[in-house]
Amino acid sequence: MSVLKVIEILSSSETSWEDATKKAVSKASKTLKNIKSVYVQDQSATVQNGSVKEFRVTLKLTFELE
Repeated sequence: MSVLKVIEILSSSETSWEDATKKAVSKASKTLKNIKSVYVQDQSATVQNGSVKEFRVTLKLTFELE
């Protein structure tokens, strides 16, 4: 039987929501083992001078406990 844990992570990117998600998973995988899935819970962006400056995501990250 496996036991899974879910944590919430916030990430941002100047490129896209997809890039922000990839950055979060990459960074989390440096300290967490057995990441199983990621769920994008929320997306937002900041705007400056009429254009998008930063893409932000709130993620639910699921990993297996050893």
